[in-house]
Amino acid sequence: MFSAALSGFLLGASLIIAIGAQNAFILRQGLLRQHVFILSLICALSDALLITAGVAGLGTLIARSPTLISVVTLGGAAFLFWYASVAFRRALHPEVLEAASSGNGNLKMAIGTVLALTFLNPHVYLDTVVLLGGLSARFEGASRAAYGAGAALSSFVWFFGLGYGARLLQPIFAKPAAWRVLDVLIGLVMAGIGLSLLVRFLNN
Repeated sequence: MFSAALSGFLLGASLIIAIGAQNAFILRQGLLRQHVFILSLICALSDALLITAGVAGLGTLIARSPTLISVVTLGGAAFLFWYASVAFRRALHPEVLEAASSGNGNLKMAIGTVLALTFLNPHVYLDTVVLLGGLSARFEGASRAAYGAGAALSSFVWFFGLGYGARLLQPIFAKPAAWRVLDVLIGLVMAGIGLSLLVRFLNN
């Protein structure tokens, strides 16, 4: 069981550590110290829910539904392009960390954004449900459950580590130029993921 849990943990970590939409958003919120706990918890619980569904066999059903994948792909691409435009606009008027951290931000908007970045991104389903779920077939019974638990644990470790670890970079982000660079990078990441979704849709 331990080897199965470790396998799930390492595979889950390898999939979520790459720079992506969720990570970019949590990093920014961590730098601002705004709603870090609840947003990290939402990301981790969402991953755990999708991993559980994949281990339970939902990944096979999703892989057989091209219509569902197409709808999520187009919706996700549209949202990512919109968020990229927001990031690029922020880059034109960069903020200073002290001023940005003084406000609480809009919790409802932040939750809505992180949920959209999670569930409107087909990569999330392909990674957590289809890939992680499909590989769980190597295990049976308690070992399969341990594999899923290990993969889910990696999400909790990563998102909380990213959200709370971001504050170590705060001295750098006391300068507006650093925020400009971050928002440009976030915009490029979002736009790049959105473009990749459109290319995948057109090639199918």
